[in-house]
Amino acid sequence: MENNQNFQQSFHQDFGPDFNGAQDGELYFTVTYLDTDCGRIRTESFDDAAAADRFASRCIAGEDGWAVVDAIPAKERRAAA
Repeated sequence: MENNQNFQQSFHQDFGPDFNGAQDGELYFTVTYLDTDCGRIRTESFDDAAAADRFASRCIAGEDGWAVVDAIPAKERRAAA
């Protein structure tokens, strides 16, 4: 598919293993896409870049379909005292 930018490969080339200080497991990935069945823009979250890339590839199957994958550093949460 010509619309697929192969996110996983380009992510590792552009950002490498360190993305703003985030280590493995400290990133999550969101896929924002056009749901062509209803015409709405939707978002799904994934823990794995490969899963996000596969989902985005399925979203751009049609002529009007599009998807954007974003890597987001997970915020550190504090445990309750």
